[in-house]
Amino acid sequence: MDEKEVRGLFLKRIAIVFLALVGILTTIKLAFIYYDANFNPYALPSFCSINQYVDCDGVAQTTHSQFLGIPLAYWGMFLYFFIIFLLFVDKLKEIKLLGFLKVFKSPMAYISALGYISFAISMILAGVSIFEIKKVCLLCLFTYALNFLIAVIATDFEAGMLDGFKTSFKDFIEALKIKKYLISFITLALIGGGVLAYTSLSYCFTPQVKRHNSIKPYIDMKKNPFKTTGNILGDPNGKLTVYIYTDYRCPICKTYNLITSRAAEELGGFKIVHKNYPLDMDCNKYLAQPFHVGACMLAKYSIAAENQGKFWDLNSELFEKQPKDEDAVLKIAKSMGFDTIKLQKDANSEKTSEELSNDIDSAAALKIDGTPTIVINGKTYMGIKPYYELKEILIEAGAHERKN
Repeated sequence: MDEKEVRGLFLKRIAIVFLALVGILTTIKLAFIYYDANFNPYALPSFCSINQYVDCDGVAQTTHSQFLGIPLAYWGMFLYFFIIFLLFVDKLKEIKLLGFLKVFKSPMAYISALGYISFAISMILAGVSIFEIKKVCLLCLFTYALNFLIAVIATDFEAGMLDGFKTSFKDFIEALKIKKYLISFITLALIGGGVLAYTSLSYCFTPQVKRHNSIKPYIDMKKNPFKTTGNILGDPNGKLTVYIYTDYRCPICKTYNLITSRAAEELGGFKIVHKNYPLDMDCNKYLAQPFHVGACMLAKYSIAAENQGKFWDLNSELFEKQPKDEDAVLKIAKSMGFDTIKLQKDANSEKTSEELSNDIDSAAALKIDGTPTIVINGKTYMGIKPYYELKEILIEAGAHERKN
């Protein structure tokens, strides 16, 4: 290797070290953002959560921000540390105890291959972010650019872009022909597989995945399989009263209705009292613009259903069938055995309007601005809770497991 080639390789190494260090710092910041988004309820929005679309925190809270139970930020951090390790492996293998590192024969080729592979994965993640999550993480996009630059700098274009892949594969196969390296590789693969199995099954780094997997079965339910009939849900004489504010046009409320219904069936010592908070300007004076059109009409019919002792019956049907107008509601009610003439009269009565208005005012007094929200002993819990979390909250507040 002549002096020009030596100098060129040196400059390549310096550039890659710099980019890898920038990558480490960036992924460390992403790891902090991931922690705050998923583990710290009191964290303020990060600097790169600018709006609903450019939102690093929002991306971090999705199930796509991890792979096999490990946050993507940690995978990225490992990548950049490994790249720096490869850059210095020639020096490290001169140390007597690290002689086994001689198996790494072509570090720059490995870095080139890793760079292109990570960039290809980055493009897939970018697509998921743009088209599925519909949010982008600026710091993530920055690391994607770093991956590409590292790959380009490490590539020997005279040998061809694919040379890094060919050399890496050839060296890997040759290393496995040596028994001690084959045993070491299998051992490391088993250890790595065990760690990934643990992180995937324990959700220790991915509470958002645990939440999603817990909630998804309820999202997929077509009918309410839990006991939801009459005007009282839970124990009529339960000392603990749970108030739940919902909107019949809110898809999350439909799911939460199933989760709370299960809690009322499996736990004792509490009852659930429904309150309406429709995000519809027809009855909600606290809204600045239209949102869930038709939610007020459905709320009035749910209140009117109480007069015939079938509130929770109609409640589930309204969530499941989403009737578009009064005629559709009355058709559903008729099939359920309601006196539809009385139901329509009660739904459009002044008394029902007053009750609905009182529900909305009580929500405003509690500073509730979204649904679903539950209120337990004066404390509000906004947003859907997975069953295991809701159960824990209820038992802590005074509910108990039912005896079989």
